[in-house]
Amino acid sequence: MELYRFDAAVGRPISAYGSRFLQVSLTSPEGAVRAACFHLPPGGVIGRHEAATHQLLCVVTGEGWVSGPDGNRIPIAVGRAAFWGRGEEHETGTDTGLTAIVLEGQDLSVWAAPDT
Repeated sequence: MELYRFDAAVGRPISAYGSRFLQVSLTSPEGAVRAACFHLPPGGVIGRHEAATHQLLCVVTGEGWVSGPDGNRIPIAVGRAAFWGRGEEHETGTDTGLTAIVLEGQDLSVWAAPDT
């Protein structure tokens, strides 16, 4: 067994697109599906940008909002996930702080239960 860290203390700051969060890669960038942990502090944001590939953001702590191409902010919290397809503009933010596991890849296939 091997143990790994993905807490904010080992994250690297991301500022592209006006973003303000820390990212910890969990898998190799060359894999078919990549995984990372995003730590958004209070007031943090993943700035509006176009998805380079399919993306699934899974909230594990905190709460915030997500938006798609229309820019409408939809609340998101622990136990919820947002999916964006390749080329889809999107953004994520939080007033109080949020941690999410993010999966990316063209082969990403979501089997989670729909949020109704």
